[in-house]
Amino acid sequence: MVSASLPSTFLLTIFLLSISSCIPASSSKSSRIAPTTIGNGYRLVSLQESSDGGLLGHLQVNRKNSIYGPDIPHLHLYIKHETDDRLRVHISDAQQQRWEVPYDLLPRDRPSTQAIGKSRENPITVSEFSGGELIFSCIADPFSFAVKRKSNGQTLFNSTADKSAPYNSLVFKDQYLEISTSLPSDASLYGLGENSQPHGIKLYPNDPYTLWTTDQSAINLNMDLYGSHPVYMDLRNVGGEAYAHGVLLLNSNGMDVFYRGSSLTYKVIGGVMDFYFFSGPSPLNVVDQYTQLIGRPAPMPYWSLGFHQCRWGYHNLSVVEDVVENYNKANIPLDVIWNDDDHMDGHKDFTLNPNAYPRPKLLDFLSRIHARGMKYIVIIDPGIGVNSSYGTYQRGLAKDVFIKYEGKPYLAQVWPGAVNFPDFLNPATVSWWGDEVRRFHELVPVDGLWIDMNEASNFCSGLCTIPKGKCPTGTGPGWICCLDCKNITKTRWDDPPYKINASGTHVPIGYKTIATSAVHYNGVREYDAHSMYGFSHAIATHKALQGLEGKRPFILSRSTFVGSGRYTAHWTGDNQGTWNDIKYSISTMLNFGIFGIPMVGSDICGFYPQPTEELCNRWIELGAFYPFSRDHANYYSPRQELYQWETVAKSARNALGMRYKLLPYLYTLTYEAHTTGAPIARPLFFSFPNIKELYGLSTQFLLGESLMVSPVLDQGQTNVSAMFPPGTWYSLFDPSQAIVAKQLQTVTLDAPLHVINVHLYQNTILPMQRGGMISKDARMTPFTLIVTFPAGATEAKANGKLYVDNDELPEMTLGNGQSTYVDFSATASKNMAKVWSDVEESKFALEKGWVIEKITVLGLSGIGGEFAIEVEGNSGILDVSKVELVETEHKFLDGLKKEGEGAEKKSVMVEVGGLRLPVGKKFTMSWRMGIS
Repeated sequence: MVSASLPSTFLLTIFLLSISSCIPASSSKSSRIAPTTIGNGYRLVSLQESSDGGLLGHLQVNRKNSIYGPDIPHLHLYIKHETDDRLRVHISDAQQQRWEVPYDLLPRDRPSTQAIGKSRENPITVSEFSGGELIFSCIADPFSFAVKRKSNGQTLFNSTADKSAPYNSLVFKDQYLEISTSLPSDASLYGLGENSQPHGIKLYPNDPYTLWTTDQSAINLNMDLYGSHPVYMDLRNVGGEAYAHGVLLLNSNGMDVFYRGSSLTYKVIGGVMDFYFFSGPSPLNVVDQYTQLIGRPAPMPYWSLGFHQCRWGYHNLSVVEDVVENYNKANIPLDVIWNDDDHMDGHKDFTLNPNAYPRPKLLDFLSRIHARGMKYIVIIDPGIGVNSSYGTYQRGLAKDVFIKYEGKPYLAQVWPGAVNFPDFLNPATVSWWGDEVRRFHELVPVDGLWIDMNEASNFCSGLCTIPKGKCPTGTGPGWICCLDCKNITKTRWDDPPYKINASGTHVPIGYKTIATSAVHYNGVREYDAHSMYGFSHAIATHKALQGLEGKRPFILSRSTFVGSGRYTAHWTGDNQGTWNDIKYSISTMLNFGIFGIPMVGSDICGFYPQPTEELCNRWIELGAFYPFSRDHANYYSPRQELYQWETVAKSARNALGMRYKLLPYLYTLTYEAHTTGAPIARPLFFSFPNIKELYGLSTQFLLGESLMVSPVLDQGQTNVSAMFPPGTWYSLFDPSQAIVAKQLQTVTLDAPLHVINVHLYQNTILPMQRGGMISKDARMTPFTLIVTFPAGATEAKANGKLYVDNDELPEMTLGNGQSTYVDFSATASKNMAKVWSDVEESKFALEKGWVIEKITVLGLSGIGGEFAIEVEGNSGILDVSKVELVETEHKFLDGLKKEGEGAEKKSVMVEVGGLRLPVGKKFTMSWRMGIS
């Protein structure tokens, strides 16, 4: 039946049919180990329409089971098609409110509790609820549900557990929640982080996936690291057509996720089941739909796309000054210089070491680099030193901002020694933090903040006191616990009945962090809020920075959660200078693009120990194409700035030189990320989803839709084996070089020590500039457009775009008079080549005086004549006689040339120079192609 009270796009149908005829049981009948029966499931006893167009159900437990605690007897079920491509399924305790991710931190609709219409009592066996592209269906007893795609009937999620399934029916206890889904064996899954995945970007069956934010070095494989992202993308290929969808379990509690290949099981130690399903069907659609819910990625300042240099161990200001000067001498681009905690007085936040970083000299240094266009960023950890003479601490005490244990600020140890942790769930803490950031900015005009150790990290475990004369005063590394501590195991929050695989060894969940029985604002337990600590820290820091001068903030955070990308960039933590770690960095970077945090990169050359010279060469070649590009090293590692080796300096000049030419493209990608969620760095299957062989490719990646990076990742190699999807690919460093792949093809590319292979795909228009030593100067140089057609094209199209703005504005948006957006188009058709632009909000670009000096068109059949240019419809503005046209025939690698149709025709690169086309004005350029 169609209910008149529901939107017309939604359809509720109640079927009084047998279970077996409506929802299939798990498909695979292969031999399986039966699971330990932890619960006996629930039955759906009523179903009603909700006041907001959804469904409300009541679930009642079947026979009770005491493993991991008693079952919650009555559950509340809420189902809502929130958009045409997003479905929510929310299951919680029907009688008591449970912890959920706070709605003020992650804004979203609350589940309705208001029912309308008549309750449909037993016998309910199967129901379907359709809206948009997704269909929800369920079985009443034992309760299970499935989500299907309407367009092709594909089952995306199915929690039905039959006797052959290696998992239980729905389990819902106070501290143990379990639910599973069956999966087709050919499904490719991505996500469920943060972790270092040795097998690449695809989830690997039977690898552990534990989500619990932990200060654990990224060198540890398959373990819970700094962030918690309980979301995955499922990519399937049906008859050569790709279909992707996403699944988010919005829950901040610790969890193990068991992926067995044919099934996936969540085992969660608290909270609620709050599922969101995203219909895709493309990978890019999934990320768009996901970030529409959790928040679009933060806008980034232009300079943040430049190169960054950091080190833990710049012992005084003169060292920092030398680093900046040496980069300049080596002719290596550098935009941002960073300080780890070396600038602090005794490792205390918001302070300056008066001897190593005297304020007058630091201010003089900052005025000099700011005049050049450079920026300065420092680290700020959350732990606030317990110190009676420390103003930040005293003001925090007075405002009662710290996490408590039995009514007193919880005591921990980090770099300053004994610390208390701010409670960022408390509005008073957010205000206090903002005031401390303001005070520090008045002391030192930093350009961004680096928030670290916010998992939260604690060098001690348990309940601690300060012994006399034993703890460091902030003068040494101090990572060995010196407090007097005792284990806390007396509560079920510190010692829950189910032990997640924390740190890969089932350590207590309060190990080296805040005791999980500690209490936040309004009685919230650390047990529930733990994995959101870095998220709440980032929100408070973002608010503080934006409140200073109304400028666009730049924040780099180690710990992240669902929605962190709305506020912060991320680096992948403490990696090693090894060939394995350079490989892992690609997978982690690509995962964070899926998580909605596209501004991401790893410590180039490794955080520790010293990399080899060869490795550092290869790493800067790769790292120059990370969205966030920073060299960072450990306190005890030898110096590894890029100028330390002449060979590395040469590789840096080459790779970073290209990065700085690509800045307008990268900045346009950040705008695309901010408006659609699209990752900056992407797996190849994002652009070629139908090619199954690319689903596990983790050694190459794309920047945007069509710029492919193929780095050397192994020692001693001077070539690289790279996959090329069908079409024409042009070398970015030498556009006269082309590769034509008729089908997916593996090609061996030359890659001497100073070379990284980067290729641009056909049908693209890439905006570039001349580059420079700093982004401030590079962004004011003239533009070049590279237009790519298939080799020898006589009928083809190409497109590109450019976004520019005043990057100090809080938002990346059009319509404020401080931004310009340009669509570039090109065609090769009927023996004519044509390139043109359409401009939105031209004022900003015109005021800046930006011009296009050259347009290079690749893949044409030649130049024949009848060259013409119009600007804003006027053909007399530019002197065509000054335009220079140069034709160069393409060279094809190892005979990899177009085959079949049109193989006899030549393919050329046409460079049109001597132009002065204003970026802010529409233009049209055309000429007759030469036909060979």
